[in-house]
Amino acid sequence: MAELRAQRKSAGGDISGRHVRAPWSLPIFASFVTLAFVLVSLASPDGGARAMAVIAPGVTSRTDVQTLAVDGDYAASVGRDGFSITVPVVEKPARTAPAAGTPDPGSAQAIAYEMVMARGWDESEYSCLVALWNRESGWNAFAHNASSGAYGIPQALPGEKMASAGADWATNPATQITWGLGYIASRYSTPCGAWAHSELKNWY
Repeated sequence: MAELRAQRKSAGGDISGRHVRAPWSLPIFASFVTLAFVLVSLASPDGGARAMAVIAPGVTSRTDVQTLAVDGDYAASVGRDGFSITVPVVEKPARTAPAAGTPDPGSAQAIAYEMVMARGWDESEYSCLVALWNRESGWNAFAHNASSGAYGIPQALPGEKMASAGADWATNPATQITWGLGYIASRYSTPCGAWAHSELKNWY
């Protein structure tokens, strides 16, 4: 050992026995550490794995179905992923009424029957008229609706409208029926048209 020290001393080296680093080793080590930190920061922490949402058909089943029902005159059904929208058909009221039968002679209904036939309408139109004015006034020429002011067999509103068919509009069933049939023809074409509207809206 003494000989080794003597050799180092003669060569100008360190004889203390400590390890001595080369002057270039520290900069290289620092560069390596810095490079390692940079590479680690650039690397994906999950090692390149990617989370993916997978929807497997048939894995779950749903029995709850949300349904929206809307009134309308048509039908449509659209469904997807357990949800559906259905628009049902709303049946329109029948355009005809139950058969009225033969009216009593001399009655307001008998007068109406003659006028209906004179217009070229048939028995079904007469039946619709009977049902309509049964609902409106019960065929009472003096029927008066206190809340609306409607008057007479056809429930004209106001009753004075019927003056266009005759000055005796307030008391004469024939005058009221004449006016009422004219009103129906101008607005609904036929008594059954007026009856269908009354069935739907409860007024005509």
